[in-house]
Amino acid sequence: MMRLLPRSLFSRLVLVLLGGLVVAQLLSFAIHMQERGELLLQSGGMQSAQRVADIVKLLESSSPVERRKIVKVLSAPPLLVSLDQGPIAPSGQAGPAGPASVRAALFATMIRRFLGDQWPIDVIVADVAPLAPAYGRGPGGAVQGPMHGPFGGAMHSPAQPRLSFVSQIRLHDGALVTFDARQPEQKADWPYRMLLSLAVLLTAVVALSLVAVHWAIRPLNALADAADELGRNIHRPPMEESGPVEVVRAARAFNTMQARLTAYLSERTSVLAAMSHDLKTPVTRLRLRAELLGDPQLRLKFTRDLEEMEAMVAATLDFLRGSGSPEAAQPLDMTALLESLQADLSEVGSHVSIKGRPLRPYTGRPAALKRCLRNLVENAVKYGKSAFIEVDDNDDRLQILIRDQGPGIPETELKRVFEPFYRMEGSRSRDTGGTGLGLTIAKSIAELHGGRLTLENRAAGGLDARLSLPRTST
Repeated sequence: MMRLLPRSLFSRLVLVLLGGLVVAQLLSFAIHMQERGELLLQSGGMQSAQRVADIVKLLESSSPVERRKIVKVLSAPPLLVSLDQGPIAPSGQAGPAGPASVRAALFATMIRRFLGDQWPIDVIVADVAPLAPAYGRGPGGAVQGPMHGPFGGAMHSPAQPRLSFVSQIRLHDGALVTFDARQPEQKADWPYRMLLSLAVLLTAVVALSLVAVHWAIRPLNALADAADELGRNIHRPPMEESGPVEVVRAARAFNTMQARLTAYLSERTSVLAAMSHDLKTPVTRLRLRAELLGDPQLRLKFTRDLEEMEAMVAATLDFLRGSGSPEAAQPLDMTALLESLQADLSEVGSHVSIKGRPLRPYTGRPAALKRCLRNLVENAVKYGKSAFIEVDDNDDRLQILIRDQGPGIPETELKRVFEPFYRMEGSRSRDTGGTGLGLTIAKSIAELHGGRLTLENRAAGGLDARLSLPRTST
């Protein structure tokens, strides 16, 4: 069941609003149709009651012989009249409470309104079939119809029963007159004007609901976008603190969190920079003392340790600058950047080849992207002896694939090599140098641009480093 629900908040709010609106409109329409049917029934009953009252007055002033002639002339659908029908119910007996008894009482009240209270009146409600097109004559000139007795007969179709008011009125001389007032069939005619007005109302409410829901969740989308961008760029512009009180509070809390994170990273970078600066003096003194050592091998090991210490500190500072660089994004000629790296490495005897070129400039941070690509290309040259760069550009993404012919990386280590200060033993020897931050820095820069960096071993040997950068990056 939960799988059928929309996943986005926008869709769920729209579904709830539209569902409630549709249910309310359907209920309103059903109530309207019910009331409409009752009004039609009352209107038809009012006309029948008035005609019954007029016929009773006419019969009351006529002789028994004249009454049969009058009945013979006036008895015709939808009002059938008989002088020979037996009592339909004891006078004054009340039927069971229900819609039929209520309608019978209402019809009797209508007759008394036109006739007065001098005549006893009994009324029942019956569901009968539609009137047949032809009627026979019964005893006394009564029209034979669907009603039993003098009205009885099978001259109708049994389909689609409708409502009939059967009333009996006793004249002053004791004669019993029976009326069978057939009401028009309640056809399910659709009120098209009402349906049109409901459609217009529903369309307007749907449009307003879409606008209102979109307007309501827009701050949530802005907050989500800001949080996503914060993971790539700690120096992003603060959120705008405007709108409803709740939105302002959320934006202010987010900006406060960003300011604290920025201050924390800045403080950490400053501390490490100060440590690096303070280490320069003792390292310089150690270098001088190393030169005074008489044992050449000991002097060489001492010097290597000092160089590794300096490289580790420099790499750490480089990593911190890469993860929180305030460098502004700008259009960048990636072809020129790759060719400059190729020329730099060719000067030291490394082989780097390039295939393909970007279709247009890429908007990014020049120094950070150059550091990222340099780390990847230098790794390929260091561990694979050569680097092959392949560029694939389209409207959505810029992908740069860097291949080497080295031993590759064990599958279990492909994710761990991105951890800070992680250096592998075995396939990539520690003797080649490095601090374990090169891939970490490259991955951090890729994510700073909204992209990703992945490593994959080739079946034929070697490692593929794939840098994928979105064209929407800023």
